[in-house]
Amino acid sequence: MDQSIAERRQKVLYDEKWIKFLRRAWLFRYLPFVDFAVAAGSMATGQVNALSDFDVIVGVRSGRIFSARLFAILAFGFFGWRRSKLNHKESASDKICLNHFVTEKSYRLSGPRDKYWQMLYKNLVPVFGTTGKVRKFFSANQDWSGGLAFREDLRWRWNTPSLAKRFSGSLLSGFLGDWLEKILRRIQLRRIERGLKNDPPGYKPRIIYGDDELEFHPDTRRIEIINEKL
Repeated sequence: MDQSIAERRQKVLYDEKWIKFLRRAWLFRYLPFVDFAVAAGSMATGQVNALSDFDVIVGVRSGRIFSARLFAILAFGFFGWRRSKLNHKESASDKICLNHFVTEKSYRLSGPRDKYWQMLYKNLVPVFGTTGKVRKFFSANQDWSGGLAFREDLRWRWNTPSLAKRFSGSLLSGFLGDWLEKILRRIQLRRIERGLKNDPPGYKPRIIYGDDELEFHPDTRRIEIINEKL
């Protein structure tokens, strides 16, 4: 196929994917304790294909990471927009992959930081979040990423939380929220550890689970292949 035709088709597919993603990303504006969401993976680097899903890095309030994760899972699952562990190939296409949650303590990507992660973090695209939080996240990774800088983007459509989000966040900010977080922490850690035991991770996994960060990349072989090409 002529290279120019292939490039145009890739660009059209990329644009179509972004239109679909933005029609779903508005939901972050309604999720309690979610400070921001940035597009990652192929949506950030532009290396999409017809089966690509929508990877996101979700910034959440400290002390509420397990609550924020549950609300995100339930909300995107309700609309059928979440990629679950059972989704593969065609069924994962256009689903939102909630595989990385960070708090302010973990804004800076932990090592190893190879060429792939450098390329990815240079191209992250905010889709929701207040300017202050997004700027702080970008600044935490600016030195190692080789040029990443805070920037405005037309795809960053939502920079204020909804009224419902502010109300629920306020309601669950005190004792009730602490109690809920404690319960959800216990349940989710138990499920995560059981899942890792029953379905061991693959090649050089990046898996972190704790009060400051939740990251689930169980197999990084694809990332290593990309690294070899960079």
